[in-house]
Amino acid sequence: MSILSLQSVTYTYRSKYQTLQALKGITCAFEQGNIYAVVGKSGSGKSTMLSLMAGLDLPETGSVVFRDRSTNTLDLDAYRRNDVAMIYQSFRLFPLLTAVENVMYPMELHGISTKEAKKRAEELILRVDLPETVFTRFPSMLSGGEQQRVAIARALAMDTDLILADEPTGNLDSASSRIIIDILCRLAHEQNYCVVVVTHDMGILDSMDVIYQMRDGMVSRVEKEN
Repeated sequence: MSILSLQSVTYTYRSKYQTLQALKGITCAFEQGNIYAVVGKSGSGKSTMLSLMAGLDLPETGSVVFRDRSTNTLDLDAYRRNDVAMIYQSFRLFPLLTAVENVMYPMELHGISTKEAKKRAEELILRVDLPETVFTRFPSMLSGGEQQRVAIARALAMDTDLILADEPTGNLDSASSRIIIDILCRLAHEQNYCVVVVTHDMGILDSMDVIYQMRDGMVSRVEKEN
């Protein structure tokens, strides 16, 4: 059963000068325990689709459904805060906070005590295969791959079941990219997360359970070769 689905979703950008239909009635579903890739050229609709899945906007027509409830009926602030975790290409770590403090931040926003948040943050950093020496380092003292792993740890801090990753390997070399994808696969397959990766990186597709191809605002499922 899907944790998140898009059902006949359309979305149109309108300005004084033009109208652009970014999504044209797309339907697809995402289940826990799987890692998905959404691929396509720039302008194909990937970013718009991700934005709707993340609750940053609502579809023009159709529905984005999370656990049998349309996002049209949800408190989107609460949905973004409690139900979906985002990972970005640019990491988006706070430069003046240590790795542990970055991971603690969303927990403290939710009223978790500093002591408990620190303990859980340290556990999460270790879970993404970083050593204890990273705990007190600032982002500028970490490699790109290490920063992305801290960002993943932060995404796990509120224990959501849905992880949306926007070009998570875009700023990384091939070795670091492999580590990040291995961690995301492990989260899906061993810890039952639903992981959705929006990417231009064709090198990661062999690791995906399901691949959705975006083209001209429409989506199709790509059948993987055995």
